[in-house]
Amino acid sequence: MEILPIITPLLQEGDNLADILRERGDIAEGDIVVVSSKAIATVEGTAIALADIEASKEAKALGKKYDKEPAYYQAVINETSRMNGTIVQSVNGVVLTELKPNGMKEGTILVPNAGLDRSNVSEGHVIGWPKDCVASVKELHKDFDIPRTAIIMTDSGLCPRRTGVMAFALTVQGIDPLSSMVGKPDLFGQDLSITEEAIADQLATAANFLMGNSDQSTPAAIIRGHKLEFTDFSGWVPGIEREKDIYHGVI
Repeated sequence: MEILPIITPLLQEGDNLADILRERGDIAEGDIVVVSSKAIATVEGTAIALADIEASKEAKALGKKYDKEPAYYQAVINETSRMNGTIVQSVNGVVLTELKPNGMKEGTILVPNAGLDRSNVSEGHVIGWPKDCVASVKELHKDFDIPRTAIIMTDSGLCPRRTGVMAFALTVQGIDPLSSMVGKPDLFGQDLSITEEAIADQLATAANFLMGNSDQSTPAAIIRGHKLEFTDFSGWVPGIEREKDIYHGVI
């Protein structure tokens, strides 16, 4: 399997992302294209100007507690509400949010700051996910107009009790994001009972190793020679319900 980075010019609102990625990446039939959610949000013009936000009492309290701009925390509160979420807790200036975006059929997403970033966006702004993550990926896939391709839209995140940033998949078009191993034998012939491979998340993290999170100007990468089957899947990567989560009660 190959992972090929797609280096682009600095993306701007209104850019045709499909054209840029095709020209810079030479995308071909059989490829899976991993794309940063922030890249899609950038060309869609969803960056938020903090100067336009009026902070609530809750946001002001968080700003005072962590010595940060209250408008930023209000943006987090607004995005959390937009995605049918709740604030779980705040630690060291980071707000842990649990989100249930429209169209997500299974589970929820635990993510810092409702997916908002102050990096890779102009000063005084924050940027999060596209307004409709499923529709954005579906439209990008349509604009590629290349048969037997798939798209994984990603964001960076954290793993509990681990240091460092990794990537995870938000929405997928064209492949199944999970692969059940239930009933298959392990090395000793014992049937597996609960194992599911997080295919989309693993590919997201592998691609993110080349895409990076700073000034690499690499908002996408191609997964080639993967041997996965293409399907008609289109939607959010399924999550897990809170009461079934092994971390429930800890986080």
